[in-house]
Amino acid sequence: MRPTKAKSRFTQLAKWTSRATGRPAAFGIAVSIIAAWVLTGPLFGFSDTWQLVINTGTTIVTFLMVFLIQNTQNRDAEAIQVKLDELIRVTEGAHNVLLDLEELEDEELDRLHGTYKKLAGHARAELRRGKADTGVPDIGRS
Repeated sequence: MRPTKAKSRFTQLAKWTSRATGRPAAFGIAVSIIAAWVLTGPLFGFSDTWQLVINTGTTIVTFLMVFLIQNTQNRDAEAIQVKLDELIRVTEGAHNVLLDLEELEDEELDRLHGTYKKLAGHARAELRRGKADTGVPDIGRS
């Protein structure tokens, strides 16, 4: 199974924008715009309109960037989840119940977390007694 490139124009735009805005040149451009705005302050008498220009511009950019950043984070998180699911799937002795955990209800996720918290506590206690903290303990049905 070979991944395919994104076909959605929004996804392509989001990826491109994410890469472009994360570069030093983008930061330099932003600093230049702010510097130009500050330098033009005396020219416009630091008027309300002069202030409104930067406020409006930054508000629009921030509003749009929130959606692009969220899209990028959602795609990255989903890709990581798929990779983790694949590692669990191919690992001998792994608990397949851990596949697709992000889709569980909070109560079920809390129950599983509690089970692994107990296992971690037990492993730490064994380690303090000089025993190994490796192995594949049975998580049973807590």
